[in-house]
Amino acid sequence: MNRKVRVGVAGVGTLGSVHARIYDELDNSEFVGVYDTDRDRAEQTAAEYSVKAFQSLDQLAEAVEAVSVVVPTDQHRDVAGLLIERGKHVLVEKPITETTAEAEELVAMARENRVIVQVGHVERFNPVLSYLEQVARKPRFIEAHRLAPYPPPREGLRPRGTEVSVILDLMIHDLEVILYLVGSKVKSIQAVGVPVLSASEDIANVRLLFDNGCVANITSSRISPERMRKIRVFLDDAYISLDYRDQGGEIYRKTAQGITRDLVPIEKGEPLANQLRSFVDCVRCRDKPVVSGEHGSQALNLAVDIIHSLRKGAS
Repeated sequence: MNRKVRVGVAGVGTLGSVHARIYDELDNSEFVGVYDTDRDRAEQTAAEYSVKAFQSLDQLAEAVEAVSVVVPTDQHRDVAGLLIERGKHVLVEKPITETTAEAEELVAMARENRVIVQVGHVERFNPVLSYLEQVARKPRFIEAHRLAPYPPPREGLRPRGTEVSVILDLMIHDLEVILYLVGSKVKSIQAVGVPVLSASEDIANVRLLFDNGCVANITSSRISPERMRKIRVFLDDAYISLDYRDQGGEIYRKTAQGITRDLVPIEKGEPLANQLRSFVDCVRCRDKPVVSGEHGSQALNLAVDIIHSLRKGAS
């Protein structure tokens, strides 16, 4: 099947404009247009790629088969919900919604309308994770660090992402990956975190114990002077240290002669482009997405449980 899927983008802020650029470049999609409540921003993006700036979300829905929903988290339910009700396939940026109840609603709506919902957990499309999938069988201990500077201010708006806790903003990437790698239920949660510049947590640390004995220690901050996205995985006979940003790392193995150290063989690529290409192919072939609405909901459920544990402990 070689047909191109007609796609659009709802929300063309910083990240949405990247979605627009990639759709314009993909050979398996026909980029039709964009919608944003900021008319000037929509017109500017549309002009850049010679597509249409739609006057309403309904108009965008009428013109396309699939849409990237790249609006603030607290708008995911309403925007994605409208599109799903009109029979459109959607890729919703992470987290799937702001609340678990909203996530359940979207998943049920997608099932009822027989459309695909993919959640934008982009690290699943990072070449680093492709390597981990091959070698990280039965992890014993996982450590993840995700640090970023505080988002810049926007005229009349909160800094991007700060409408939610850093756990929903940044940590949820690592939670989704870890749930996937471990493949076991969470047995216990220990969490600490504090707001610094926002109304909700800007920095947090979480320790998870899984039913199969694996332990994960996760730190996320959006008030760091440096950027970092790293994961370290300890196995029975090896230790893997990987950098999502640089798409490289090292693996240490235990042998009869001692410890060996090798660079990991990773073919670099643009994770978001991989993700959008995969989404379009799922729509073309009616395949199950790599991160389905159901799995995105599981990651959200864990993130919400962590927030509840954190805030209960702080009270």
